Amino acid sequence: MNRLLRATGAIAIATAALLCAGHAGAQALSIGFADPLSSLDPQLNNHAGDRSVDLHFWDLLVENRDNKLQPGLAQSWKALDDKTWEFKLRRDVKWQDGKPFTAEDVIFSYQRARSVPGSVAPFAGYLRTVESVSAPDPYTLRIRTRIANPDLPLNLASVHIVSKHVGEKAATEDYNAGRAMVGTGPYKFVSYVPGERVMMARNDGYWGAKPLWQQVNYRYINNGAARTAALLSGDVDVIDKVSVADLAKLKQAPNVSVYAYPGLRVMLLQPSFRPGPNPYITDNAGKPLEKNPLTDVRVRQALTLAINRKALVDRILQGTATVANQWMPAGTFGYNPEVKDIAYDPARAKALLAEAGYKDGFKLTIHAPNDRYPQGPETAQAVAQFWTRIGVKTQVEVVPWSVYSGRANKNEYAVSMLAWGNGTGEASYAMVNVLATVNAAKGLGASNWGHYSNPAVDKALEASTAEFDAARREAILRGAAKAVSDDAGVLPLYHYQNIWAAKKGLKVAPMTSDRTVAMMVTRSAGAGK
Repeated sequence: MNRLLRATGAIAIATAALLCAGHAGAQALSIGFADPLSSLDPQLNNHAGDRSVDLHFWDLLVENRDNKLQPGLAQSWKALDDKTWEFKLRRDVKWQDGKPFTAEDVIFSYQRARSVPGSVAPFAGYLRTVESVSAPDPYTLRIRTRIANPDLPLNLASVHIVSKHVGEKAATEDYNAGRAMVGTGPYKFVSYVPGERVMMARNDGYWGAKPLWQQVNYRYINNGAARTAALLSGDVDVIDKVSVADLAKLKQAPNVSVYAYPGLRVMLLQPSFRPGPNPYITDNAGKPLEKNPLTDVRVRQALTLAINRKALVDRILQGTATVANQWMPAGTFGYNPEVKDIAYDPARAKALLAEAGYKDGFKLTIHAPNDRYPQGPETAQAVAQFWTRIGVKTQVEVVPWSVYSGRANKNEYAVSMLAWGNGTGEASYAMVNVLATVNAAKGLGASNWGHYSNPAVDKALEASTAEFDAARREAILRGAAKAVSDDAGVLPLYHYQNIWAAKKGLKVAPMTSDRTVAMMVTRSAGAGK
């Protein structure tokens, strides 16, 4: 193992020297990305920034692109019976240290991903139905589920595969240091400066399509205006999550192309369902309330009716989002067209507060990350104003994601903000992670920060997971959407557009949801705005 880690370090040093040398004709790309990166460990946290970086170095058994399942490390798969799946693995894949990829790597990866120490957003939910994983031979994988699960291949399209021979002797810090960064993906690790950048070089031995870019400088620039400035000055070639304040300027810039696509990501507010006093909920004199008013459905309904979502989209997002009445956008699998848009009705909201025993209102604090969601703090401030107008005197506290994610995960806040990616393109993804009753042992509720619990939603998730008929499954998911809406279990605000900008001559075409990766950037002399 020590020899392997030394060899890995030598490869990284040599490749770094290559990058610094700047060989003539080298295909180099610099990306300015917005989402913070918690780690290079691809199984630590299910965070957007982490997931984007992971796609460069690590592969998936099955890939989900354009909401369609495609072969990844598995060439094919089939259900042997309701609870048994068989995957045939590629035989031409090697780890970047030259060792062959086999089924044992997949078995190890799925064991490890269930409980990585220090995770605040684990991947266990994707593996919640897996009972056992076995390998009849090195290139055949059999997965037995505890219940019928027609979506198992889709679930596995979110869990990266790491090597057994390196990973079994490595911890998260070994990935961050580069020692364990031995993947099968299209790029090789060069260097990582936390909070600044990841450097990578093309893996010319990659089993799949050869990436265009030989060298990639993946820079973390959390401020939208700073990303725009970096693009306009030529410091970077591509930026993601374009600031709405800069959108018009970028569209008018002669050396820039803007690419906007419908998004799956929904902005939600999560009320805390923790009973008893909460330091962020007090009476008007500042004294903690004995009972949490957010556990009363009438209060939650009042809060959601008090929000003018169209104003948020028009004024805060400047038209780069669509109003949301549920967690899935219209036209996706599980979206319920019978759920009505949430009315902006302050008078009704005040009446519901009075009915619940809060005629004079109370005080509340919303927490939001200051370095995570585009227009997130501004949205929180606007919501605070709407709630204050109905008597719920609201203030906003913004904190760094590194602090926010841990505290929100522990249900310490009264109201948390979550922009959920809906990356699988269907409704059960959020049900597993955001809406199911929290149960770490079952891999449920990993991002259910408010600890919402609704037996009808839990039952629907269980039923939909085992339902092979697509029409019946969608009907179950639509029923869950109606149940959450009636209960105001979460407060949906809007669905983002995905917006990238690139220097003229480059084209950006999304691969998976709102991930940002070098492989989605190509040259296009005729690329337009």
